[in-house]
Amino acid sequence: MAAADNRLRTRRLAQNGLFTALLISLAGLLGYLALQTRVAWDISQGGRNSLSKASVEVLKKLDGPLRVTVYATAQDAQLGNVRKIIEEFLSRYQRAKPDFEVMFVDPSEQPKLAQEADVQANGEMIVEFKGRREHLRTFDEQALTNLLMRMARPGERRVMALAGHGERKLDGIANRDLGEFGKNLVTKGFKIGSLNLATAPGVPHDTSVLIISSPQADLTEGEMEKLLAYIARGGSLLWLVDQEPLHGLQPLAEKLDLTLTPGVVVDPQAQQLKAPITFALGASYGHHPVTQDFDYITVFPFARQLTFNENQEWRSVPLVETAQGGWVESGKLDTGIAFDEMYDVLGPVSIAVALSRTVQDREQRAAVIGSGYFLANSYLGYGKNLDFGINLVNWLAGDENLISIPPRVTPDSSLILSERSQIVITAGFLIILPLIFFASGCVIWWKRKSR
Repeated sequence: MAAADNRLRTRRLAQNGLFTALLISLAGLLGYLALQTRVAWDISQGGRNSLSKASVEVLKKLDGPLRVTVYATAQDAQLGNVRKIIEEFLSRYQRAKPDFEVMFVDPSEQPKLAQEADVQANGEMIVEFKGRREHLRTFDEQALTNLLMRMARPGERRVMALAGHGERKLDGIANRDLGEFGKNLVTKGFKIGSLNLATAPGVPHDTSVLIISSPQADLTEGEMEKLLAYIARGGSLLWLVDQEPLHGLQPLAEKLDLTLTPGVVVDPQAQQLKAPITFALGASYGHHPVTQDFDYITVFPFARQLTFNENQEWRSVPLVETAQGGWVESGKLDTGIAFDEMYDVLGPVSIAVALSRTVQDREQRAAVIGSGYFLANSYLGYGKNLDFGINLVNWLAGDENLISIPPRVTPDSSLILSERSQIVITAGFLIILPLIFFASGCVIWWKRKSR
């Protein structure tokens, strides 16, 4: 009997020991997997705690390790634990790119390192990629992703704007100029400048994109020859055309086989958005890298119709079609706008076209937009004009893999109530609910007393 009890005890001890060993092994295995594998789910509304699609796409273009050195103290007078804030911000990028290395340096403990790195602010970051380095003094997704986009861009991309004839300036501050658009090009890694063909021997060979935007005076025959020579050798062109005269650029339109219909596009749908009827709304786009995944409204003030004449040399894709219920108004705008079937052209109307052809075994690209206003300082903020313009320049520069995808829109996190709603909620919580609780207590007290 005693021998049987001993065997039973021994068996139970062995089973308990095996169970304990298996439990410890399982816990150790789970701990190892937790260290080696990191899985996260973003359940916030709109996914605001994760990177936007645009940022993830840019990170995919960075082939190689990325290093970020953060110069931050443990505590900041305004932000508190600034290190923790930056660490959480950068962790989103690290989850998307495993070789994204982050290192922290305390400038108060190592002032010499901070001085050598030319650090000017607490929380400043230095981003390094393949020998290139840039400083970043703000930690928000748009700023860092723009910086990474500049680093992902192979080589230097120079955008030149034709000047000397009253054109819109890429660095101008007037309402009609393109200064804000030029600033955004710089943040994307482009170098911008102006080009006067009256004094320059020709368009420089390092020009990635030449912009012609609404000259107000005629180009000379010599300037036109230099411009056509640039087109002949395969240069990329962005031509913004208004309803004004071409001022000597008719040979360029003929070279591109374009017909520019006189008159202004009238779009009644614009009135539904409280915009002038002469603002053509872009909502229908052609199938092209510029418009891929682009499902946003664009606005083209005082646009004109473009018609491409099919030929064997150029390949064309209509980019934007507007005024499905509108027309091309050939009459004067100040004498009343009404459709005249004898003179006006019924919509829909094509106002932008992308052209390409093969020159010396490489693809030449050009884009013609029938509105110089849509990128002007006054109208750049309308719809997604800026994103569409950046996409155009990226494609023309041969960087369609960096075409900007508009960032994710985060839903509003604030609740705005009317005055009536505030009164109802206040009365409910401060008067009605306390009265209900008081009445319930009285009823309970009365029933207990009755018993």
